[in-house]
Amino acid sequence: MKACGRVHKYGDNVDTDVIIPARYLNTANMEELAQHCMEDIDKDFAKNVQKGDIMVAKANFGCGSSREHAPASIKASGISCVIAKSFARIFYRNAINIGLPIIECDEAAENIDDGDEVEIDFDTGLITNKTKGQTYQGQSFPEFLINIINSNGLLNSLKKEDR
Repeated sequence: MKACGRVHKYGDNVDTDVIIPARYLNTANMEELAQHCMEDIDKDFAKNVQKGDIMVAKANFGCGSSREHAPASIKASGISCVIAKSFARIFYRNAINIGLPIIECDEAAENIDDGDEVEIDFDTGLITNKTKGQTYQGQSFPEFLINIINSNGLLNSLKKEDR
């Protein structure tokens, strides 16, 4: 399983209130949430993001509240993977639960720039910066996480197991 796209880069401590501002939490419509994703730090994100693009951030991405809307709005915006130095644990779990691939990799988070073209091989964890011709070794996904991601979330993977 692979992802390839243009990078949208952010810094340290991007919290869930920035990912999806609380003023939009009165809707469960994922397309509407996607239109407001990251708008408080990147007003043009929603109009510039393309399906398959990749988000890169530094340390402690997704800190703050436990709202599931944060990873859901990122996924609904078209982002195929988030790479960061580290993730807040509740964000990490929420992302996996909805089938949003996330990878921790210090070197990639530090060296990949906004606008770079990046490819990720989820089976090996290899991250290739096609713009700079550099590779970084991130964490590969174990089979059970690949199953959750391929099933579009934990609940869907459990439903498949029941069959």
